[in-house]
Amino acid sequence: MSDGHYSERDLLRELFPETAQVIYGKAGSPKPGTLGLYTVADTKLALVYGAQLAEFTPVPPRGTSALHCDLCHYTRSRSEAAFYRVQVSPTLTRYVSLCLETEHCQRRAGKSGLKAFAERIFPIEQGYVE
Repeated sequence: MSDGHYSERDLLRELFPETAQVIYGKAGSPKPGTLGLYTVADTKLALVYGAQLAEFTPVPPRGTSALHCDLCHYTRSRSEAAFYRVQVSPTLTRYVSLCLETEHCQRRAGKSGLKAFAERIFPIEQGYVE
């Protein structure tokens, strides 16, 4: 940094190398990819896994039976969970049931549960465009 400006990362690496390693990983190691389930639009969800993105569209509710969440594996009432559709190729559509409270659901599933869920959905066929 010859211009006299240092980032927070540079300062942590210099002054507190062990803390910087915990926060930012080892120097030169690739950054972990983004992994998360996010609410987009009104009722749609987006699953982000690294550079991949899948959009989940809610299926209109029918029936009153409880649903088993495919992410956190809890059984929920119809007021707490819903079915979603995700198009993974021109000829393949997957259906999943998920809790409506995605934040709490992701916490219950943990990082490993979310990763396992994402690996069941991806890869989305690259040439697919709606």
